[in-house]
Amino acid sequence: MYFVTSKKPGYLLFCMTPSGRAAIGLAEQQRLHLLERKSDGEWQILKEWPLDTLSHTDLLLALRNHDEPENPRHILNLVPQS
Repeated sequence: MYFVTSKKPGYLLFCMTPSGRAAIGLAEQQRLHLLERKSDGEWQILKEWPLDTLSHTDLLLALRNHDEPENPRHILNLVPQS
């Protein structure tokens, strides 16, 4: 799975899957978010981690050898356990 870097207010780093169904965001409050795009185009946080438990780099590296799942919630099954 790979991600495309984009911009989103409130995020220092925001990157989406190629389909645009899921994203990883590094929030300004030093929190990591896994997000899902809803049918209305808005982003919903599926999971949030403090950066001292999971970094954006660790999450991106853990996902790199996997295909993007149809359901963004299935990405949670691929997240490294802290």
